[in-house]
Amino acid sequence: MNLTTKDFYYDLPQELIAAHPLKKREQARMMVLNRERKTTEHKYFYDIINYLNKDDVLVLNNTKVFPARIIAKRATGGEVEVFLLNPSSEKNRWFCIMKRSKRVKEGEELFVSDDFKIKLIKKDTENVSEGELPKNLAELIFEGDDVYETLNKYGSIPLPPYIKRQATDEDKEDYQTVFAKVTGSAAAPTAGLHFSREILEEIQKKGVKIVFVTLNVGLGTFLPVKCDDITKHRMHFESYEIPKKTADTINNAKGSVIAVGTTVLRTLEAAFQKHGKIVETKDKTDIFIYPPYKIKSIDKLITNFHLPESTLIMLVSAFAGRDFVLNAYKKAIKEKYRFFSYGDCMFIE
Repeated sequence: MNLTTKDFYYDLPQELIAAHPLKKREQARMMVLNRERKTTEHKYFYDIINYLNKDDVLVLNNTKVFPARIIAKRATGGEVEVFLLNPSSEKNRWFCIMKRSKRVKEGEELFVSDDFKIKLIKKDTENVSEGELPKNLAELIFEGDDVYETLNKYGSIPLPPYIKRQATDEDKEDYQTVFAKVTGSAAAPTAGLHFSREILEEIQKKGVKIVFVTLNVGLGTFLPVKCDDITKHRMHFESYEIPKKTADTINNAKGSVIAVGTTVLRTLEAAFQKHGKIVETKDKTDIFIYPPYKIKSIDKLITNFHLPESTLIMLVSAFAGRDFVLNAYKKAIKEKYRFFSYGDCMFIE
C-alpha cells in the first residue's frame, strides 16, 4: 500500500492548539501508548518516572533556541519580518523566511538598528538542497562578527505560526528546555519542554542514564509536505552531533533506549543508518522517516502531538504504526488534550 500525504490527515479543533504553556512543565497530560498490546492510558508527565527503569538510557537534545525573529526596515520605511532558519556554509550568511518582502530586491540593505544591518543576497533561493522550497525563502548576509550576540539584543523568540500571538519575555524561558546548552535552533525540541530540573533529578536517582545529542532545528523540520506522493518529498539538511559518551552509553545500554522527541530519533537513526550503530560524529542529515520504515536505534519515544500531514506525524507513525497513532490522536481530541509545541505529549513504549 502506497501511503499519501492525505493518509496522515486528522481534523483538529482550533481551540485544542495550546497558545500558552502550563505554569508547571511536568503537569502536562501524557498519553501512554503500548505498541505490543495496542493500548492507551491517560497519565500526566510527572508519571514518566514510573515508566523508566534502572539502566535505561534517556537521550535528550540539548540544542538552544536563539531569538530567530527580527523586524527590519527598508530605506523607504517599510517593515520586513525575518525568521532565521539556519546558517549557510559561508560566514554570516543565513537562510531565512521573509514576510512582507515582495518589494525587497536582491542586494537591498535592511536596517534593524544603527549597528545592525542585513543585506538580501538571494530571494526564493534553491541552493539549500534539493526538494520543495517555500516561496518566501531567502538568503541574507549580516554585518558584524557575532550574529548570535546581536540577535540576543534585537531578536525575539520565533513562536510557531499556529500560535496566534506575539512572543513575550516569558516565552524566552518557556520556549527553552531546562537543559538547553548549544545555541543554534530556530525552534525548540518540544518534547523536552516537559522536563523540569526536579523530574530529571528523580530520573537520575532511579538509575536511568541521561545523555545528550545536538540537532539544530531548522528548515528540515519546518518545511511542509506539499506533494501527495510522500516518497517525492525531500527533507533539508540539519546539522547534528553525537558525543562519544552518548554513543558509548547507548551501545552498551542494558535497558531501553528512550528518545526524547523526534529530533533525537532522527539524529540517532541517521547515525545508525550510516554506520550500523551509534557512533561519535558531527554530521548533517536529511533523513525522512515514514511507514513502512523500521526504526532500529531506539526502543521507546517521548513526543508531542504533531501537525496533520507533517513529516513528524509520519515519523511517529513509522515507529508505532499509522492506524494506532491516528486512533490515539482521535482519543486525544475526544479527551481534549492540548496540541503542538506548548501542548501535551505521548510516551510510546
